[in-house]
Amino acid sequence: MNVNFRTLDLNLLRVFDEVMAERNLTRAARNLSLTQPAVSNALRRLRDLLGDELVRRSGAGVEPTPRALALWPTVRDALRHLQHVLAPGDFTPATADTAFVLAMADATAAELVPGLVQIIEREAPAVSLRVVPLTTRDPRPLLESEGADMAVGYFPAVLAALTARGQSGVAVPFETQRLYVGQYVCVMRRGHPLADKPLTLDDYCAARHLLVSFSGRPYGFIEQTLGALGRERHITVTVNQFYTAGRVVASSDLLAVMPRHFVKVTGIADQFELRDLPFDQPLVHVDALWHRRTQYGQAHAWLRDALARAAEVAFAKSPDEVELPAKIRP
Repeated sequence: MNVNFRTLDLNLLRVFDEVMAERNLTRAARNLSLTQPAVSNALRRLRDLLGDELVRRSGAGVEPTPRALALWPTVRDALRHLQHVLAPGDFTPATADTAFVLAMADATAAELVPGLVQIIEREAPAVSLRVVPLTTRDPRPLLESEGADMAVGYFPAVLAALTARGQSGVAVPFETQRLYVGQYVCVMRRGHPLADKPLTLDDYCAARHLLVSFSGRPYGFIEQTLGALGRERHITVTVNQFYTAGRVVASSDLLAVMPRHFVKVTGIADQFELRDLPFDQPLVHVDALWHRRTQYGQAHAWLRDALARAAEVAFAKSPDEVELPAKIRP
């Protein structure tokens, strides 16, 4: 079917793009500040123009047709380019009074927030920042509900799911940026019975442990690794903050697993002994995660850049422990 581009309402393409990204008419309407009937009407008009159903109802959402899947990448890229070129200059750091909300764990905040505050004071003195606790390894619902502008943390399962979704041609409504890479280590107090010899897997499993769990669940990623080896450890105490964990470990015989880079900001680093874990454990990839609806907002772009600069400054002093930031998704 031939479409007269001169009479095409580009708002129909914006609706199409949001519906394809969300696969849900209600969420698409919310993101566009429209009613659901208005979104449905726009889809009907675009269907009539293109001669294709575009989406069909599927469960609580919608499923795109092959024609819609073929059209979407081109429509999405064109809209993003237009938005990038035409977006008004409505965010000037020096005069902006925007309030940002970041979700992160205390260990991450201890590393990044001091440098981020320095940038705010220097470049955007009227901007305010609120840091809320990160209580999950999957902050996507928090970002979906606009409970935070960005989440920062270690989200291996989320990134794997987003990569798999993108490779299969399904919409990826989130963007990520790598901030730094670190390593988990075993932390014990100075003078601990295990501190005067190499840490073996047998000794590690026989010891008593403290677990840092954001959700409070007494099960972490170390359990997955040990389970694959046919081993387990005894968790005596579970807390939800690394600072609390550090204080407890410094005054007990419990072992804890913490990011190596966090130890130096505890204020009591001289009270700890650090040992490599007696098994292979993936590096700690700390990423910023945000919803794609904010991707081209100038305020959000400034926040992402400021956060990346804060991470670079925080970790430039210890290149043996971390890698400098590198984008992993445009």
